[in-house]
Amino acid sequence: MNSKELSKKSLSEREREWSEVTRGERYIIRTTSEEANGAYSMLEVVADPRNGVPLHVHDNEEEHFIILEGKALIANGDCRAEAGAGSSVTISRGVPHAWCNPSEDARLRMLVLFTPGGLEELFRRNAGTEPADMIALAAKFGTRITGPALFDDLHTISSPRP
Repeated sequence: MNSKELSKKSLSEREREWSEVTRGERYIIRTTSEEANGAYSMLEVVADPRNGVPLHVHDNEEEHFIILEGKALIANGDCRAEAGAGSSVTISRGVPHAWCNPSEDARLRMLVLFTPGGLEELFRRNAGTEPADMIALAAKFGTRITGPALFDDLHTISSPRP
């Protein structure tokens, strides 16, 4: 095995580990930008009931959600819609958006694609990062927090589970 193959193998093995943004929201990088020649990157996200993300904007990427299990409430600009298993939603770059698992008792599992790829680097670096540091780190990758979560009692990077 040459060094390039070894490097790819190490990257691939590293990408196959689950990480947490906050307690109750786990993700794994399923496809890296490198594997997709920069076209996209893909995460699988599992969110416990009442977990989500605050309103934010991606300056450089579109974000595509494919709901595999459960339901997501997704804000896309001024619109809000519930998306169930088998649904997909696309958010254009520059549009404020947020998502959450509104359920009281069922988990949400979804694939999240970013086009073009590259934003997975933010997720590589954020594991174990404190919430205030995560907001600053996100800004370095063109992701800005622009508002609150969709509900007051959601667990997010701004209001994690105890």
